[in-house]
Order: sequence, then C-alpha cells, then structure tokens
Amino acid sequence: MVDLFLDRVLVKNNWDQDELNTEREIIGTLENRILMLFFACAGCEKCREFVPILNDFFKRLKDPFYIENPALLALVYISLDQTEEQQEKFLKELHKKSLFVAFEDSYKKELQAKFEVINVPTVVVLRPDGSVLSANAVDDICRLGAADCFRNWQEGAELVERSFMLNEEYDDLNLRSATDPVRRLKYKTEDDKRRKKWWDFWGKGKYEEEED
Repeated sequence: MVDLFLDRVLVKNNWDQDELNTEREIIGTLENRILMLFFACAGCEKCREFVPILNDFFKRLKDPFYIENPALLALVYISLDQTEEQQEKFLKELHKKSLFVAFEDSYKKELQAKFEVINVPTVVVLRPDGSVLSANAVDDICRLGAADCFRNWQEGAELVERSFMLNEEYDDLNLRSATDPVRRLKYKTEDDKRRKKWWDFWGKGKYEEEED
C-alpha cells in the first residue's frame, strides 16, 4: 500500500499543510496501516453531508479508547473539486489528522481511474498490503459506525495483532481514565444520532428508489 504513494507528495491537513515528500516520510506515515481513500468534492451535497459522519468515524478510530494503537489507520482525501478554492473550503471541514493530494497533482485522476470511482462520496479501503478491502465503505461507515465497521475491516485484513484490536474486545475492560464513563455515554449518544442521520439522508432515499 505504501507503493501507491512512493515518489508522490502527500499533504497534512494541518494549519501549515506540511508536505510528506520523501520516501522515509511516506513509509513512516502509511506502512502497515489500513488506508482510507476518500473521493469527494465540495459541489456534491451528499459529500458535504457525509463529512461530519466520516470525521466522527475517523476521530473514534484515532482514539485509544477504541483502538490500542490508533496510529494504524490513515485517511487520504482525493479531491475531485473543480477549483483549488473549493478544495480548500472542503479541507477546512475535514478531520485535521487526514492527508490529501495537492490540487494541481494529476495523480488524483490516476487514482480515480485505478479504483474505478464513478460516484461520490466514495471511501476506498485498502489493506496494509495494498489490496482492496472495500471498494466503497460509505454505506458501512454510515450504517454500522466505528466499532462494527472497523471490526469487519480488521477481520477482512486478517489483522490479528493485539495492538490493532478494538479495546472493547479485551477481556480486561478496566477503565483507562476517569473520563472513560463520560466518553462511553457520549459515544452512545452520538451513535444514536448517527443512525438517525443515516436513515434520514441515505436510508429513506434508497427505500424510495426501491419502491419506484
């Protein structure tokens, strides 16, 4: 999977938009990770609606409460925006620990063709070896949420290392900090809201299409 971006430039979605442009930096950032390639554009209503859901999903999977080693996951935004201004506006809404391909980089089109992305939003999920784990995980992310979705990815990627398991799967569920009960309640409340949002925006539309 690292080979996908060797000899390429990735940019951090932080204030300075630091570039990862050396082989060492790319390997250090992507090696042995599950990689999420997020294809979207600011002009797409569903993409804008999906961003808060994806942000919450990614935030949880970068949280030690959910994963013992949250570094083993990476998110890269592949912009299909028409202008650089649109891309910058979209990036402001995206999680700050995500990465992106620069607007002027034609490699975005190559990735779109390689993974046969036609509709947006699309989240292509890659195993650490670079093979495709999910051609489009948008529906699973919206419907299943972080815990169930990641469990499926973990099994599909055959990642059996203890460090890459969901913390809630451990036999010893001792609280990691005094804030854990609050976080559990917060996540449960957010899960309920996410399921409602998914049904309102995605489920109803699909149901109506099937009825037609």
